[in-house]
Amino acid sequence: MLEVKTLKKSFKDFSISLDLFIGAGETLALVGPSGCGKTTALNLITGLIESESGSLIIDGEDITHMPAWKRNISVVFQDLALFPHLDVGGNIAYGLFIRGVRKKERRLIIENTLEIVRLQGYASRRIDTLSGGERQRVAIARALASSPRLLLLDEPFSSLDAPLRKDLHNDFREIRCHSKAPCIFITHDREEALMLGDKVALMQDGRIIETAAGRDILTAPKTKFAGQFFGKE
Repeated sequence: MLEVKTLKKSFKDFSISLDLFIGAGETLALVGPSGCGKTTALNLITGLIESESGSLIIDGEDITHMPAWKRNISVVFQDLALFPHLDVGGNIAYGLFIRGVRKKERRLIIENTLEIVRLQGYASRRIDTLSGGERQRVAIARALASSPRLLLLDEPFSSLDAPLRKDLHNDFREIRCHSKAPCIFITHDREEALMLGDKVALMQDGRIIETAAGRDILTAPKTKFAGQFFGKE
């Protein structure tokens, strides 16, 4: 599980303070308008930005001051950040290679993760030959390959057209069944948050102002901002 307790960071014209809890196998959809601090929250959790105070605990271990590269947190970025000079298998196994996982084991993990994302036989394919949806699946496969303690996705489907996004929403829900890692799915899309999140956390001005099951935050919001954001008011 992931527990974030008053994790704070101040900038010149913006401050953020995070409090959240996510259970094993649970997906929290972090939603809010542009500029509310969603990506900054991700960077604090991954350790790419150092917090000023507060704590970050995964499975009972306090990792607040642990370097980002030691946290075993996988991130799927908005631009996917796939390596164009590596084939699909090379992209998926990159983190495993850095960690010194043996070649035979890497091949097995590549095969298993490609099966999970329904891209069997794609290991030798070049990244530039893939469709947008296939690239998304490769990015998710790479994130799962290292058996992360936490999975973070930063608006990974925002650049895709509506029909493809709908297909990938269905794929994502199926893929999530193969990992017990807690997951934060960042989005600005209300429908996407309600569809993919076991819980939805609404963010405003660097603070999470309401967290609830999607049905509850949609039908019975506790704050005026939540009511306006989800169209209740």
